[in-house]
Amino acid sequence: MGLKKQKLSHLHFYFHDIVAGRHPTAIRVAEAATTNTSATGFGAVVIIDDPLTLGPELSSKIVGRAQGIYASADLTNFGLLMVLNYVFIEGKFNGSTISILGRNAVVSAVREMPIVGGSGVFRFASGYAQAKTHTLDLKTGDAVVEYNVYVFHY
Repeated sequence: MGLKKQKLSHLHFYFHDIVAGRHPTAIRVAEAATTNTSATGFGAVVIIDDPLTLGPELSSKIVGRAQGIYASADLTNFGLLMVLNYVFIEGKFNGSTISILGRNAVVSAVREMPIVGGSGVFRFASGYAQAKTHTLDLKTGDAVVEYNVYVFHY
């Protein structure tokens, strides 16, 4: 296939999930009849187009977008099924994507999700993403999540 030696890239950025206010980046598009009475929000499906920034402030430089779906998929614990593409718009990874598919155990201090592919520089990607909540506004539900991503690619 003409593949070169595999490289490891470490990416660090902040993911801003904005569910409230005038310009939300995460919108609930579906729910089950019992979602609002479930302790975990089981059955809620959310579409996102969240900014990825260099620093934890939303005003920090945007390096990409997290685009995809997350859904509450656990009846007893707050756990999300994440189906996301990280779309990079800056620097040497501009135009490339990383695809994430996995469980996000939201209340855990550090969560790990697998990288299942990518495009551009990240074609044939594998690896994992570690997420750690930086801030969470309990009134609005808005969250800033710190990500360390370790991606193997050619």
